[in-house]
Amino acid sequence: MERTGPPARMTGILAAFSTALLAVAGLAATAPGAAAADADLARNGTFESGLSGWNCTGGSGAVVSTPVHAGSSALKATPAGQDNAKCSQAVTVRPGSTYTLSAWVQGSYVYLGAEGTGTTDVSTWTQSAPGWQRLTTTFTTGPSTTSVTVYTHGWYGTPAYYADDLTLVGPGGDPVVLPATPAGLKAGTPTSSSVPLSWTAATGATGYNVYRGGTKVLSTTGTSATVTGLTASTAYSFQVSATNEAGESAKSAAVSATTTAGGGGGGSTDLPAHALVGYLHSSFANGSGYTRMADVPDSWDVIDLAFGEPTSVTSGDIRFSLCPVAECPNVESAAEFKAAIKAKQAAGKKVLISIGGANGQVQLATTAARDTFVSSVSKIIDEYGLDGLDIDFEGHSLSLNTGDTDFRNPTTPVVVNLISAVKTLKAKYGAKFVLTMAPETFFVQLGYQYYGSGPWGGQDPRAGAYLPVIHALRDDLTLLHVQDYNSGSIMGLDNQYHSMGGADFHIAMTDMMLTGFPVAGDQTNIFPGLRPDQIAIGLPASTQAGNGHTSPAEVTKALNCLTKKTDCGSYATHGTWPGLRGLMTWSVNWDRFNNWEFSRNFDAYFGG
Repeated sequence: MERTGPPARMTGILAAFSTALLAVAGLAATAPGAAAADADLARNGTFESGLSGWNCTGGSGAVVSTPVHAGSSALKATPAGQDNAKCSQAVTVRPGSTYTLSAWVQGSYVYLGAEGTGTTDVSTWTQSAPGWQRLTTTFTTGPSTTSVTVYTHGWYGTPAYYADDLTLVGPGGDPVVLPATPAGLKAGTPTSSSVPLSWTAATGATGYNVYRGGTKVLSTTGTSATVTGLTASTAYSFQVSATNEAGESAKSAAVSATTTAGGGGGGSTDLPAHALVGYLHSSFANGSGYTRMADVPDSWDVIDLAFGEPTSVTSGDIRFSLCPVAECPNVESAAEFKAAIKAKQAAGKKVLISIGGANGQVQLATTAARDTFVSSVSKIIDEYGLDGLDIDFEGHSLSLNTGDTDFRNPTTPVVVNLISAVKTLKAKYGAKFVLTMAPETFFVQLGYQYYGSGPWGGQDPRAGAYLPVIHALRDDLTLLHVQDYNSGSIMGLDNQYHSMGGADFHIAMTDMMLTGFPVAGDQTNIFPGLRPDQIAIGLPASTQAGNGHTSPAEVTKALNCLTKKTDCGSYATHGTWPGLRGLMTWSVNWDRFNNWEFSRNFDAYFGG
């Protein structure tokens, strides 16, 4: 999945290139010094003004105070996944002129180069620079070239690299001025979760940044955009600025818009403002003992019956039955079970059938399997009088075919057919139908770094594979509760890795789902955040329930940070969400086994 050095096919090229670099270095050593009229054209090449003037892909760049070559600051850029941490800036130059590009670097596989020269683009690199090492190259611009882009970057899978004192010396070009401030910002007709915006083109602009409440939420090259992931019945303020290679204009005058009342997906399912979701082992005991439906405490607002499983991986034929007496001696009869469900519903609780789980692999590879899925799930819902469906596809149920790279327009049959099946069920049962999902972090937040098999192939095709399902069903989705357990370390929006077991992991993972993120680091391919009322945090109820158990004190810290912006620790969230829906746990049975510690803490926090 991760690259740890240049691809094998490039090894010979790089070896030959190193010889060529020696020749270039020799030429540079004997070249005459810069003319008196020459100047350093790079802006903020010392990084003393932060990242001003620089654009680093995937948010990979940061300014550090150590190590530095000179002054008090240097660039630190960290490759991640498919991103090589390229930091660049466009510089105005003169046609038919010679320039010398230099920088001091530190790290492994650090590159320095220029592109868009109009002649031959150039780069130089070092395989290993444990201390500061100077890289230098020269180029001549083409007869009509007025701008070039200079850059540094690392290599896939390698540690962070550092750069400082970057210079581009040569004849100066005509200066580029900041674009005008956009005018005429207007808000179109809002929905419950989005607001369309439009504005007048600004003189000198090559792009625009859109701000919500003073925070940049997206960038575009056009003069319109739709801000998504908003909360129903909420007033928002928007501004827009113009950008070009010289920088960013002032923000426009603000315009306000209020989203409409929520419809579908959580707005019409009568859940409490803060809900507790739990899985009930109804078809097995799993070491925690069997808990009868009638014995589930009132703390639980959504009860997921675990699990409906297929007759075979590809059949789409889902079956559900109560735990056998041999395994669960205290199991109730089917009639008692159904009566207890009705009693829970009368008390305002929702009871869903959860499909999948660790052992229930479901691959809807054909339309026949899709249609069988719809009919068999409908039969379960009707037989037990259930409120809806939970999608808990794990393992190899979902993966992306090679070449399926756009989460907004998936082409893989198992993904497309699942979306179609769920939409059919939602349409059949109407607005009151509760739809929830419980993906693992591998299928969701890992999509910030990796998506499918990647542009070169070789990655795990399951990486981020839930994203197209979540996105296509976001208007039908009641709750997303990602499993923040049984997970490896995952990179957050701060480009740092976060690990299970403490508040930090839940804060970072939840912030990603509420804020949205570029898929595989592609800033043109943004997964929009969900509404806070659509999000619950998934945790194990006890140390026996799964890896990544989080103590009640740490759960409280996570809730404080996300809903009140207190107890946040080192991670800076991108907002405050008092409307966060609540918590999910695996499972009701394990919470009972652990003396109801998890649900008691939830009730104490939200006043249940």
